[in-house]
Formats: sequence, structure tokens, C-alpha cells
Amino acid sequence: MIGTCKAGLNGLLYALLFSSSTAFYIPGWSIKSYKDGEPIPLMVNKAYSDNTQLQYAYYDLPFTCSPTGGHRKAGGGLLSGQSVPLNLGEVLRGDRIIASDMELAMAKDTPCTLLCNKEMSHGDLRWSRELIRDGYVAEWIVDNLPGATSFVTADKTRKYYASGFKLGYTQASTKTGKLHYYINNHHTIVIRYRGAPGRAGGRGEKVVVGFEVYPKSVGNGIEKDGAGCPVDMQNVDEPFELRVAPNRTSDAPLSKSDGLPYRPGEGEGEGEGEGGGDDDDDDASAGSLNIPYTYSVYFRQEDSIEWAHRWDLYFVNQEQGSRIHWMAIINSLIICGLLTGIVMIILARTIRADINKGIAAEEGKIRAKRAAKAKTEQASGLLSRGTDADNNGNDGDDGPSDDGEPLEEATGWKLLHGDVFRKPRAGVLLAPLVGSGMQLFFMAVGLVLLGALGVLNPSFRGGFVSVGVGLFVLAGLFSGYFSARVFKSFDGTDLRANALVTALLFPGLAFGLVFVLNLLVWAQASSTAMPFGTLVAMLLLWLCVQVPLVYAGSHYGFHRAGAWEHPTKTTAIPRQVPRQAWYGRSIQAALLAGLIPFAVVFIELLYVFQSTWQDKSGYYYVFGFLAVVSAITVVAIAEVTVVTIYAQLCAENHRWWWQSFFVGAGSAFWVFLYSLWYYFFKLHISGFVSSVLFFAYSFMACCVYGLLTGTIGFLSAYAFVRRIYRLGTVTSAIKVD
Repeated sequence: MIGTCKAGLNGLLYALLFSSSTAFYIPGWSIKSYKDGEPIPLMVNKAYSDNTQLQYAYYDLPFTCSPTGGHRKAGGGLLSGQSVPLNLGEVLRGDRIIASDMELAMAKDTPCTLLCNKEMSHGDLRWSRELIRDGYVAEWIVDNLPGATSFVTADKTRKYYASGFKLGYTQASTKTGKLHYYINNHHTIVIRYRGAPGRAGGRGEKVVVGFEVYPKSVGNGIEKDGAGCPVDMQNVDEPFELRVAPNRTSDAPLSKSDGLPYRPGEGEGEGEGEGGGDDDDDDASAGSLNIPYTYSVYFRQEDSIEWAHRWDLYFVNQEQGSRIHWMAIINSLIICGLLTGIVMIILARTIRADINKGIAAEEGKIRAKRAAKAKTEQASGLLSRGTDADNNGNDGDDGPSDDGEPLEEATGWKLLHGDVFRKPRAGVLLAPLVGSGMQLFFMAVGLVLLGALGVLNPSFRGGFVSVGVGLFVLAGLFSGYFSARVFKSFDGTDLRANALVTALLFPGLAFGLVFVLNLLVWAQASSTAMPFGTLVAMLLLWLCVQVPLVYAGSHYGFHRAGAWEHPTKTTAIPRQVPRQAWYGRSIQAALLAGLIPFAVVFIELLYVFQSTWQDKSGYYYVFGFLAVVSAITVVAIAEVTVVTIYAQLCAENHRWWWQSFFVGAGSAFWVFLYSLWYYFFKLHISGFVSSVLFFAYSFMACCVYGLLTGTIGFLSAYAFVRRIYRLGTVTSAIKVD
């Protein structure tokens, strides 16, 4: 029965995460070769911009030629205009891949082909101008390679790709200073190929190793042939402007009712200030603008690029940052090394001195006690009186005696032996947070390792998100296990309530926030919005797969593994906490301690932020550096938490449970401040919805990071505290013969 359920769960996860993942391959495998003249499907995906957080399906744009042919495309039996099946990660990242009408045949050049004549309304013109002004680029796909704009390095020795190509461009008038908007209505497609390896190459088949798109704006005044193509494509001196010829006497500007149907209210103020004056030249009654779309296809043999390394061109421009990555690692190692030295020198020596002092004091007590007992027996034989005097002389002692009572000479953290393991307030909330943190930790470790091994490469489109969701759901076992053990260590008894809170608390808050943000994006008709079916699938994945896994892990952790044993017993009356120094208080200590892990990771954060927010056309691929920096960060967080909690215990403050969690999560506050600085000084995001998305996603990412690091800090401090009090208990049991 258990095996059947396990197989069913695995099958469900596979179906939801990896089914129809036709874009996946590992370099060196799944090579697609083409014969001469064999059709090659060209897919269109989406349009995106580094200046906004809203993406749009390519065929949802107002100036694109929607497929109308319906003819069958090569590969997978697709028809033009048919959507390509997507995996979960592709849907969540806003991909909408559709087969286009453009015809490509291997090794067959096509100088020019008229694709369509697109008629645009006046409202479409306004939205088109906004898209061009915001710097939107389009993504086409051939043989799983995104269409790229090629560049050459400054020394002209190396070539590299930037994914995507511009939809158009703006140019300010030399006389009035107003912006004019030009649309790229001709695309030159260059497919680079080489002979296929193995037997396919012996049959004369070829593989695609490069896909370049060069857009151009061609005006209506250019001489064209009978097919509607420019006669001289090389000498085009008149671009196509998004402007309707005026034929009215009124110069009144357009009303907002004639404006943007897809993005209401987005960017209107900026457009009015920069280029909105051009709208005065447009004619609302003129109706529409006809845009001819053409394309050319050229095939070029490229034997210098191996098929397995064809993605390297997309990474060449990022190799300049390798020195900065090494600087980040060196910086992290220096900080972590100094911190490790502090832990070893201060903590190890101090704790050893405290323990040795306790041993010496205990030995002296025992010797003095035995000497006094022998003296009284010999002098008077009044054993009971001598014993009473001895006991009276020991009144108020805090150190351990023969029955294990603590010594009078005990100071600092040793005074808290009866309170240090007192269960914390709101422990029913702390245990689920620790469980969720471990769930995120195992997910993060899996993603970084798979990325460092090359499994999660850009060719696996949407793979990072798909695998991340799958790992998070499966890690529900670890979430329930650690939550149950911590909960039982706090003397908890209601296993089902704890498992339910663990399974619903963090995923429920995250799902609720994503749902609200999805409504905002959906109102903008953006492809970033998750379809309703995907939301239902995510909900079922959460409630029908993760929740049972969390309960299974909780059951095992609560009944089989049990609670962690505490080396000391808790007294009935809690000890009063003395007044703490300003830097030792909860908030101040967490923020000050959080600076050190932030200093370890902040250099690598720059590249993570650039890849996430500023350079969506690029690919973050340095997972090896990220793995090293992440490991150093984990060590730094554990050491900082241990040092901070030890200082707190020495100050006779036994309330360390929540404090260890907050200290571990303290660097998340500085990461959020860093994201604010990055928004105001590095990004150029425009529009209310885009700004809300940035701050909401940044806040959620920092919460995830804080939950993960807080769990690391809590477990590190818990292990440390149990260790030193176990050592103290063992040494207190030493008897002098």
C-alpha cells in the first residue's frame, strides 16, 4: 500500500512538473539534426523589458502578425499558431511559446518574404509607443535557442550574444525635441549550422549552433517589388514611424478613453511628458495605420562552434565578472576565517576555563568537606553537629556537591542551568517556522547542487522553477520531521495541530501573496499572470501532496525520533533576567550580528539581482561560485549565532530560543535594505504595478531567506547550548577519590 502511494505521488509530481517539457536537454544529448531543405519551426515566445516587471505573449502585442496559415510545422506535428506544451516552470516565468507562420528550410536562403500587413487602431498605436519607450524586446526560438542580437567585444576578438531583439526605437526631433517612435517591421534571420555528429553527419544532416535576429525599420516610402519586399534592403534610409498622417483641424490631444486597453494607467504620465506631444499629430478619426512585415532568412556554416557548447556565446559577455566572483569568494573566506578564529579563541578557551574552574572549585569543596568531616569525628565524635555545621556553612552555595547541586563559584552561563532549557513563549509557532526553514534549506541545497553540476542549465527552459517547486514539495518530509522534534522538545503533545500549522503556515502565506499579486498582473493582461488552471494545480500539489508528506515526517519525528534530550532540569520558578546592555537586546543584537553574513554574501548578491531584475535577457550560470559563497554564508551564520548566544548567556539572559532565530535571520533585513537601494539607484522601473511587484517579490524573497537563515541559526545555537551544558554536567559529576 505504501509503495503504491509512493509511486502515485511520484507519478503525479512527474506529470505536473516535467510533462511536455520538450525544451529540455542536457548538452551532448537530444541532438536534433535536419536534412537539407527540411523545415525548421520558428517559435515566438514573449516580449519583456528590463524596465518593467510585466511580460506579454508575443501574439498579444498590437503590432504583431498573428498566424493564420494553419500549415503543419516540422517537429512534433505542430500547426502554425498552435501553442507548445509547457512545463510548470515555463508557465510560472511567463512563457507562451507558439509556432509562427515564418518558414525556414535548412540551408535554403530566402532573401525576402512578406509575412503580413498589420492594421493598427489608434489605441494600438498608443500602447505600441509605450512598449517601445520601455525598451521591450522579443524572444523567438529556433531549435531551443533564443533569437539573439550579436555583439563583438571591445578588442574585436570575441563574439557574444544578447538574448532577444528590440521591437523598435525612439529618436528625439532635432527641432522640437519631441520623441518619434519607429517600429522594426523587417527581420533578418541568420541560422548558423554545422555538420551533425555521428551517423547523422554521415547522411549529410546538419545541426543548428546559432540563431541571430537583426531587426530593421523600413518605411513606406522605400521602393518595393511586386511581393511587397524592399528592392534594396541594404540602403534603407527611411524608417517606419508609428504615426498617422493628420487630416483634422483640431489639435486637441487624445482622450484617455482612446488609450491603452491592455495596460490602463501604466506609463501615461511619462509618455505625456516625453513623447506624448507626438499624439497631437495623430488623427483619432483617421482610424488605423497599416504596417507591412517582411523577413529574410540566411544560413551560414559555422564549424568553430560545437553543438554541445552553442550556449557559450550567451555567456561570453559575463566572463568579465569572473574576477569579481573570485573577489567575492576571497572576501567571504576572509570574513569567515576571522569569525572562525574568534569562535575558536574566545569561546573554546573561555568555556574550557569556565569548566576547568568548575572542576577545581568542586575538587576543593570536596577535599575541604572531607577534611572537616574527619577532623570533627576525631575531635569530639559529634558527627551530626559537624555535619550540620558543614551544611550550614554551605548554605547558599550555587556549585555542585555530592548530590549534584551547583557550586557557589558558578558565574555567567553556569547560573542558568535551571532556566536555559525552559520552553519559550509561542513555541507552537517557533517549531513550524524551524520546520519550514529546513524545507527551504533542502530545496536550496538541491537547486544549487543541480545548478553547479550543470543539470539546471538554460537549455532546460523553466527547469529551475519546476525543479524548485518539486524539491520544495518533497522536502515537506524534512519540514514535518524537524518541526515535530522541536515541538516535542518544547513538551508539545498535539502532533496533528503542529503538523497542520507547519504544512499551512508558510506555504499558505506565500500562496496568498502570490494570488493577490497575480490579480494585479492579470488586470494588465500580462503573460506573467498564472492561468487559473495553473493556480488550481499548485493548490492541489500543496494540499494533496505536500500536506500528507509533512504529516508523515511529523509522525516519524514525533514518535520514532522523539525529542532532543536536555542535559539539565528546569526549575519551577524562572530566574529573573538582569538588565541588558543596549547592544545585547533582541533587535539590536540581531541587526548587528546580521551585518557579518551580509558582508559575506553582498558581492554575489549584485549578480543575482542583475540576473533577476535588470538583465532578464541574460542567464545566471555561475552556480559553482554561488555554491561556495552559500556554504561560507551558512558557516558564518552558525558562528555568528553561537557567539551572540554565548554572550547573551554570559549576561545571564536565558531567553535565547527566539533570539537565536532572529540573529540567524538578521542578515535578511540588510538584504531588503540592499534591494531598496538597488531599486532607487540601479533600476529604472516605471509604473505602479511594476513597482509593487518588485517590492512584493523582494519582501517575499527576503522572508524566505530570513526563514532559512533563522533556522540555521536556531539549530546551531541549540546544538551549542546543549553541548556546553552537557559538558558542564559531566564535569560536575567528577568525584575526588
